[in-house]
Amino acid sequence: MTLEQLRIFVAVAERQHVTQAARALNLAQSAASAAIAALEDRYQTALFHRVGRGITLTEAGHLFLVEAKAVLARADMAERALTELAGLQRGQLRVQASQTIASYWLPRHLVAFRERHSGVTLDLAIGNTAQVAAALLEGTADLGFVEGAVDGADLSAHQVALDQLVVVVAPHHPWAFREVVTAADMPETPWIMREQGSGTRSAFLAALAGLGVDPGRLRIALELPSNEAVRAAVEAGGGAAALSASVASGSIEVGLLHPVPLALPPRAFTLLRHGGRGLSRAASAFLGVMGRPDLA
Repeated sequence: MTLEQLRIFVAVAERQHVTQAARALNLAQSAASAAIAALEDRYQTALFHRVGRGITLTEAGHLFLVEAKAVLARADMAERALTELAGLQRGQLRVQASQTIASYWLPRHLVAFRERHSGVTLDLAIGNTAQVAAALLEGTADLGFVEGAVDGADLSAHQVALDQLVVVVAPHHPWAFREVVTAADMPETPWIMREQGSGTRSAFLAALAGLGVDPGRLRIALELPSNEAVRAAVEAGGGAAALSASVASGSIEVGLLHPVPLALPPRAFTLLRHGGRGLSRAASAFLGVMGRPDLA
């Protein structure tokens, strides 16, 4: 049984006339008659009474008409769904990002995407760099955005922005008003760090190693699970921390934190995607909104 046979059956049943149904469907009368005959022969069931030159539905035909219309309605809904997905009138985009990106860089792109494709459901999850990579490998995210370096043969990585890390301390910290603080001074003070797996943490430690400082010499006083918690702990005098400039800027402006004059190299914000899976239309459109259609 095919959808075409169902469409012909419904057209004939509604008109109770083969020729009129064939004309409405732009078919030859013989093709319409053959489709009805094929259904009746296959299931050994008469669908129409043939009285003279007219036809009427049998009891079986009446019952089958209800089911045929239901099937055609579902088929039309499925076709509409594909059309809407193709046109991004509906769909889903699952994004996972590390904390700094999700809180300070990604929102403007999410808003721009929503304005263009309001029918697409946006799901944003936040995790550290290791968690974002795991979500992509497991297939629970379409796109990932991280700050840290990621190892994984199945993941492709592309730089999409740059971020600046800054070392900050509270106003009463000994470094607050020093004109010179060097990498060699880093072991002098307690440090407030993000958790293991954090992109901010790994980028800072890599920067110190590049400056000739053994990260193992740092005195880590606290490990905290969010940028905001680290910032609050430093404001309370718990020690020094390396934070994204976008995270620390508000506290610096009002004098709750002081930037330490230590130049750190910029770090990349990186797009991750699974190398073995094609991008959905929604994911490709999001990259276009970001201004990176070349990555789609």
